[in-house]
Amino acid sequence: MEEIDLTVDLGRGLRLANPVMSASGTFGYGEEASRYFDISRLGAVVVKGISAEPRPGNPPPRLVETPSGMLNSIGLQNVGLERFISEKMPFLRSVGARVIVNVLGGSVEEYALVCERLSGVDGIAALEINISCPNVREGGEAFGMKPGPAAELVKVLRTTTDMHMMVKLSPNCGDIAGVARAVEEAGADSLSLINAITGMEIDLQSRKPVLGNIVGGLSGPAIRPVALRMVHQVRQAVAIPLVGIGGISEGRHALQFMMAGACAVQVGTAFFSDPLVHLRIIDQIRQFLLQSGENARDLVGSLDAGNG
Repeated sequence: MEEIDLTVDLGRGLRLANPVMSASGTFGYGEEASRYFDISRLGAVVVKGISAEPRPGNPPPRLVETPSGMLNSIGLQNVGLERFISEKMPFLRSVGARVIVNVLGGSVEEYALVCERLSGVDGIAALEINISCPNVREGGEAFGMKPGPAAELVKVLRTTTDMHMMVKLSPNCGDIAGVARAVEEAGADSLSLINAITGMEIDLQSRKPVLGNIVGGLSGPAIRPVALRMVHQVRQAVAIPLVGIGGISEGRHALQFMMAGACAVQVGTAFFSDPLVHLRIIDQIRQFLLQSGENARDLVGSLDAGNG
């Protein structure tokens, strides 16, 4: 088979063998997925979000299927910083995975503590900053809802680490391009988008919310057109690399995100129904490039928007 260059470069040392990653919160810490395939074949493993201390998450029920998607209200459950370093990273190093750690926090200080501590850990290639977390000191509004708070957080974190810092944007803010510009100026190296869209479901018999936390994050095929539009929109606003997320389950979806301006993609909800979906998408991208005679980097931003 003719050799195709699938490598992508997201800057500040984050070079990936191919543009397909797992999405945080859907892949755990890689251990379960490794039963099905060699996870080092992914461009990167983006692990479940990590906070300073362990979090138990929200009360059940925490998952519900919806037409063309899924609502989750896991509540950022995780093992905490020190257990992740001592119990999860040794496994990820042993299998040769390229690791990106999603970082959580309820305050600027917690984010900073986690980033600083992770920066010294062997085997971590980058940090993905989840700015959809509620700021407990500012009435619970997520850090990423407005450009100002998002930029202030990233500016502080930039002083704590020299690692590649990817910032994960929320679709629930009113001006995603404005937030993108703000965090770029504050020192972000790349952006991943989008996080889940807030939604809810109601049980007709009980007349109560299905989820224990009432609302949750909608992911899956239903949000893909929204995510694709936002990637295109943000591409017009910033110069740093983008990573597309949202409803990707086929190679053609990944290709669409790349044409819209993403250098790479993350695949999440589709993994629950097809444990080999990441490998299938990598192969489908390769087949497309063989036919087009291009490399992965050639696709990025190649959309012909015409007069639209």
